[in-house]
Amino acid sequence: MMCSMSSPSAPPAILVFDSGLGGLTVYREVVKVRPDANFIYALDDAFFPYGRREEPVLVERVLDVMDGWLTVHRPDLVVVACNTASTLVLPQLRARFQVPFVGTVPAIKPACAGSKTKLVSVLGTEATVSREYTRALIRDFAQGCAVTLVGSQRLAELAEAALTGEPVSDDAIAAELAPCFAEADGARTDTVVLACTHYPLLLDRLQKLAPWPVNFIDPAPAIARRVTDLLGPADGGGAKATGRAVFSSGRGPGPGLGAALARFGLETGVPAGAGV
Repeated sequence: MMCSMSSPSAPPAILVFDSGLGGLTVYREVVKVRPDANFIYALDDAFFPYGRREEPVLVERVLDVMDGWLTVHRPDLVVVACNTASTLVLPQLRARFQVPFVGTVPAIKPACAGSKTKLVSVLGTEATVSREYTRALIRDFAQGCAVTLVGSQRLAELAEAALTGEPVSDDAIAAELAPCFAEADGARTDTVVLACTHYPLLLDRLQKLAPWPVNFIDPAPAIARRVTDLLGPADGGGAKATGRAVFSSGRGPGPGLGAALARFGLETGVPAGAGV
């Protein structure tokens, strides 16, 4: 499928895609580097959460929903702001569609390069940490670090709930975080890779609830830099980014979700069914 590119003088159209709200952590970083762009934040809310889907089903779903979004919105670049989808479907997306894709994968290489104690944890969905892609990153880039893989069942959903104003207890978050912290031969974990884009939504609470200080690695700034590599920097003309959210379910957001999206500068006044 061919997607038309914007003219050289027009601001680029960037589609940021996730199954839920986690991609907002990537969206806000990309807006910083391309404040002139027109953004579509595309939620596959009808299929959330991805981490619990069987791989063949998820591959088919992502390819199908992406085909619809590319046809409707015709972006110049797509950011797959989801570790689960990126570690599974990026090769197929790039093979099928001609638009450039920027993926989100666990930041194991920089985490291990920067660790002093050589004890690093990767906190992701159960699907992301069990995937061969993640294990290959560890084999290639561990650099002598002992890497603990922690698959969280609930943290993505807790992050969504907290963002939309629902009460989320510290105990619930701490229970998902606790397995990341290890001690060996007098050393402690000093780096935790946030391998799900939802998790930086809870960063302040993760830092507060950690049993000792660690460096939490958020991949979003690196993703934003990759977008700039592919599209170039903003034109400097002072144009302001526009953004709207679309939903695969065709449902409009409730008050909590609408308020959360508005805080990120995203409009939600999209006709029913326009999300796919």
